[in-house]
Amino acid sequence: MVVILGSVKIDWALVAVAAVLMAGGGLLLGLVIGVVARLFRVAGDSRVDLVTELLPGANCGGCGKAGCHDFAKSVVSGENPPGKCPVSTREQVSAIALALGVEVGEVVPKKAVVRCSGNLFTSDRVAYYKGINKCSSAMLVGGGPKLCRYGCLGMGDCARKCPFGAIEIVNDLAVIHEELCIGCGSCAAVCPRGVIAIVPAAAHVHVFCNSPEKGAQKRQLCRAACLGCGKCVRKDPEKFELSAGLAKVKYDAATLPTAETVEAVGCPTGALATTDRHRLAAKKEAVAK
Repeated sequence: MVVILGSVKIDWALVAVAAVLMAGGGLLLGLVIGVVARLFRVAGDSRVDLVTELLPGANCGGCGKAGCHDFAKSVVSGENPPGKCPVSTREQVSAIALALGVEVGEVVPKKAVVRCSGNLFTSDRVAYYKGINKCSSAMLVGGGPKLCRYGCLGMGDCARKCPFGAIEIVNDLAVIHEELCIGCGSCAAVCPRGVIAIVPAAAHVHVFCNSPEKGAQKRQLCRAACLGCGKCVRKDPEKFELSAGLAKVKYDAATLPTAETVEAVGCPTGALATTDRHRLAAKKEAVAK
């Protein structure tokens, strides 16, 4: 039947045929999709979901995976032990190991350390930066405002990235609160200067300097830099080493340095310090000013 509406002719028979063909095509396509989905379906492993539920859900990446679900897959497959999650409590790790019938696995706890002492009062500047308050942005403008090209820029990229609030910016210097840090490495990944290192959580003494420049040159840029004098190495070669003009703690040593070690060495610039003394140093400078 043909209906004339004004100057437009509508053939309802053709409309009906088109509608039937479209409906039939849709049904056929749905059937094909259903068959293909059934044929190529990947069966899920309920153990992965179980482990994911038992994990803290921080998705921090400290295990080396993209998130907790990916870590759960690696645990179920045997790639990683449950204990590799730096955020899980002992009870959570034990529950996962018990559920899967595997060993807990021993993993050395880690934490982050900012290897720099160049705060607002100890590190000189080449200019005052007024751009976007990000270390990565400041790096694009002449390498940043501080004269030292190896130190912390102190604009908080790491603090904003830390999922546990373990980083504080004190007078243009990032400082780690080790009681909150779990060593996930998120901060180290975003630091454009590579100032942040992930070290054993048992270490409480560090060389808070990252510059390989010569001592005299470093001293002109930062009054708290490591001069590479080797005083710490001569005092205790089992705990310290000198590499490229920079003293370093031997974190794999049988015995790690302590506060008493720091006192015995007597670092002339204070670059060798405990984490507590390093964190308080910048705040004391602020009070003094």
